[in-house]
Amino acid sequence: MSLDDLNREQKRQLRKMGALDDKGQPARVARQAPARSGNDRVGPVQYLNEVQDEMRKVAWPKWPEVRRMAIIVLATVVLYTAYIGGLDSLFGVLSSWLYTNK
Repeated sequence: MSLDDLNREQKRQLRKMGALDDKGQPARVARQAPARSGNDRVGPVQYLNEVQDEMRKVAWPKWPEVRRMAIIVLATVVLYTAYIGGLDSLFGVLSSWLYTNK
């Protein structure tokens, strides 16, 4: 979309926001991404030290919370496994009845 496609009200709003100058031309220059320096890499020792520092900042759960969540996950897996196994058995019985009964 060019500036010619804008109506008078849109141009007035853009001037009010500072996006257009008095002549109706764009007032701002497009931003350019900052140039990246090619030296952003670190050595393995510094990397491992930074990883260790970040891991110290992690809020690790306490043992009772880990145990409670593990029990919830295991119970959910058992229930869904039983549900899917029951459906599989039911459909197996129904399909064998359907195909053997003539």
